[in-house]
Amino acid sequence: MTRYRNKYRIESTRLRGWDYRWDGYYFITICTKNRQHFFGEIANGVMVLNETGQVVQKYWYEIPLHFPHVQLDAFVVMPDHIHGIMILQSTFDNRCNNKSTNGDDAEPNFYSRISPKPQSLSTIIRSYKSICTKMIGVPIWQSGFYEHIIRNEPSLQKIRNYIINNPTMWNDDENSVKK
Repeated sequence: MTRYRNKYRIESTRLRGWDYRWDGYYFITICTKNRQHFFGEIANGVMVLNETGQVVQKYWYEIPLHFPHVQLDAFVVMPDHIHGIMILQSTFDNRCNNKSTNGDDAEPNFYSRISPKPQSLSTIIRSYKSICTKMIGVPIWQSGFYEHIIRNEPSLQKIRNYIINNPTMWNDDENSVKK
């Protein structure tokens, strides 16, 4: 852990040097607060959504309506988390440009470096979590989210299969918190 203003803070899990506005396939996992089973239950290997789970699913599928550069791929709601693949296809691709992301050559200040950039993966997830919380009426999400940049077709297929089959593997998942 590093310190900022004499307080410890958790290091970012994001890939250094990667701009999360860049085109790509991203595997997303968002967990509920304290891994509570807010979204329904698994019955005979099938996820049965409750009303909260239906809200979470509905707003996931609406993401491209608000972020036209996003396409969605495999997705599943589980009792205490969601998994999905998001495809970013934007006109922004600054990989070969050594300038800062604010468009000038000056080193950006601390807050602009840590703030989510418009149209970035973090901004999309923040908006998604926010609308779900607003519509449900109580805080349901843990802070942050997990992401993995999918770099090739075999990895994409493996992750798709994992997402699709996740409900059938629920009872065998060592990370799932059972009631």
